[in-house]
Amino acid sequence: MRIRTLTRPEGSPATPGKPGAPGGPQPTIALKRSPRRPRQARSRDGLSRFALFAVPGLLVYLALVLVPIGITVGYSFTNKNPFNPPTQWVGLSNLTSLFSDDEFLKALGNTALVTAIVTVVTNAGGLALAMLLDRRGWLYNALRSVFFVPVVLSAVVVSVIWQAILVDDGLLNSMLRQLGVSNPPGWLSDPSLALYTVSWVIAWQSLGFCVVIYLAGLQGIPQELQEAAAIDGCGPFMRFRHVTWPMLAPAVTINTVMSLIGGFKAYDQIQVLTNGGPGPGTTSTLAFQVIQTAFNGNHVGYASAMAVAMLVLVAAISVIALGLLQKREVSS
Repeated sequence: MRIRTLTRPEGSPATPGKPGAPGGPQPTIALKRSPRRPRQARSRDGLSRFALFAVPGLLVYLALVLVPIGITVGYSFTNKNPFNPPTQWVGLSNLTSLFSDDEFLKALGNTALVTAIVTVVTNAGGLALAMLLDRRGWLYNALRSVFFVPVVLSAVVVSVIWQAILVDDGLLNSMLRQLGVSNPPGWLSDPSLALYTVSWVIAWQSLGFCVVIYLAGLQGIPQELQEAAAIDGCGPFMRFRHVTWPMLAPAVTINTVMSLIGGFKAYDQIQVLTNGGPGPGTTSTLAFQVIQTAFNGNHVGYASAMAVAMLVLVAAISVIALGLLQKREVSS
């Protein structure tokens, strides 16, 4: 819409009784509207812009996410085995067999334990480190980078490093022997310790992400609230309980949901550190069991049923956790 304003030329005297002079009629503003475009034409323009920006991303999402999920769901209803054709439709047989599969149930229990440890350790440790690093200065900036480095490293690289430290004759046990421990624990070879050790490595690598999210949350808390609480006589614990913790609700939501998803997807660390052992399925998780069944056992149809069950389980737990934590955000 173009606007044209009629004004008195600069420097020309105002003539009493004439437009623009004191007491006379004021200059009028004439608005010249451009012709309105038809509503259908504007809608077409909006759709064109939406297609220009959204369609490429939607096509990539469709090709890399939705289509593989659809193929996996389709395979879960068959007995597909690339070395034993032909593939036949078996309906829900694969899915119902999971409830009586000891290996799957053991992997499910291991996954639940790993996820619980990773979620608790990363959130508690990340919050504690974030509060320690919530200072100004080059030293704290450097420490933040140090804690975030494991996040950007490959899980395989991290696992290889920790394997060199945690094997029976590795760096950690060598140090313990130097300190006088004659029989140090087998961090990766003892069936009663291996799953906790793997969970620690996964949590250690994920810790930096939680630290960054909690730091962002801490720096978004208005300083006036902390000062007002201090003036009212609140000590450090009460300020954390009534000011810091409620204001960190969005950060808690993000870190909890991401930790839950990361725990359920754990595969690389287990493959490198223990290969599912020691012993049958001691550290096997759902993701590890899916890969082993599909590519070592060649039971693609049955592995697809495991993957579908895992997808439904992760989605359900994530939605429930997200709903509960978002309610806490509203109440805070």
